[in-house]
Amino acid sequence: MSRIGKKPVDIPSGVTANVSGQTIEVKGAKVTRSFTASDDVSVAVEDNTIVITPRGTSKRARQQWGMSRTMIQNLVTGVTTGFKKELEINGVGYRAQIQGNTLKLALGYSHDVDFAIPEGITVTCPKQTQIVVEGTDEQLVGQVAANIREWRAPEPYKGKGIKYKDEFIFRKEGKKK
Repeated sequence: MSRIGKKPVDIPSGVTANVSGQTIEVKGAKVTRSFTASDDVSVAVEDNTIVITPRGTSKRARQQWGMSRTMIQNLVTGVTTGFKKELEINGVGYRAQIQGNTLKLALGYSHDVDFAIPEGITVTCPKQTQIVVEGTDEQLVGQVAANIREWRAPEPYKGKGIKYKDEFIFRKEGKKK
């Protein structure tokens, strides 16, 4: 039995959920998001909760049960509070700034890196060495943050590069004379 799948998804006030077939549509104050569940699970709205149940005892049905519940929970969380990833830039001369719909990164290359911000994502730079990625889709927020980090991943000797705010960089000792 799926421990995650057994829990119903609570619908907070101000949020509406509609189920038509296998498609779940969650509507919040500003955003509407939807998810299509696989045929291995059934989805129903009861009172102020969304209940997901498997349609069999096969391994695939049990896998889809927990995954579908998590995806629906992410829809509800995205519509109410949204998702946020914070990045920090470490290194002399490394900085970031927003210009229109582009994130300009100075990362020690011979040229500045221009990163186009995709639709549905908000990127802000409270400081030159801090980047905040926000949005309603958890997968897209994480992917955009990973793509930004990929331009200069932190290195273990000096710790220079772009890292997540809560990430620990395992430091190595340099050469000895």
